[in-house]
Amino acid sequence: MTKRLKSKHKVDRRLKVNLWGRPKSPFNSRAYPPGQHGQSKKGKPTDYGIQLQAKQKLKSYYGNINERQFRNIYRKALSKRGDTTENLIGILERRLDTLIYRCKFAPTVFAARQMINHGHIKVNKKKVNVSSYLVKETDTIEVREKSKKLNVIDGSMQSKERDVPGYIQLDEKNKSVKLVRVPKFSEVPYPVIMEPSLVIEYYSR
Repeated sequence: MTKRLKSKHKVDRRLKVNLWGRPKSPFNSRAYPPGQHGQSKKGKPTDYGIQLQAKQKLKSYYGNINERQFRNIYRKALSKRGDTTENLIGILERRLDTLIYRCKFAPTVFAARQMINHGHIKVNKKKVNVSSYLVKETDTIEVREKSKKLNVIDGSMQSKERDVPGYIQLDEKNKSVKLVRVPKFSEVPYPVIMEPSLVIEYYSR
């Protein structure tokens, strides 16, 4: 668990975007970085700075993945055949915590991770408490029977804040979900502009 978890909304102001598209984001009312010099920071960013920010946005969006894990995800994407950018997004979208967030069982990626860590989620009828577990298209993910009436799950599913994307098949009644296909970058419903190609450039320097 990262130290920034408790102050995740500060990430919005530091990166100068409403990263998760949430109405409660402090960036909506204070669209500048935190700190006494937040409003006076100027200057043209370097290519390195632009690439670094693209990496920070992607890392933060997926629950503030630590640098070691994120670099390993990049290496895995690089080793696979095909477009490295698409491979990177595909791996991130196959993470169990991402899927739980996408299907609206949890209001945030952080809440999804906590739900998994506490043993509320089963994959193919077996409890999985590893949030970085990579879901396959043949897997069936479901909320554990005793956890199906949790208020956080019902509240999140009823929220109109976001929709379940087309590459995920959701059974609302039984609170189960399947990954229909690994999505392309263009299919992922990011609320802000993401630039994974710049992330690839950052790591390939």
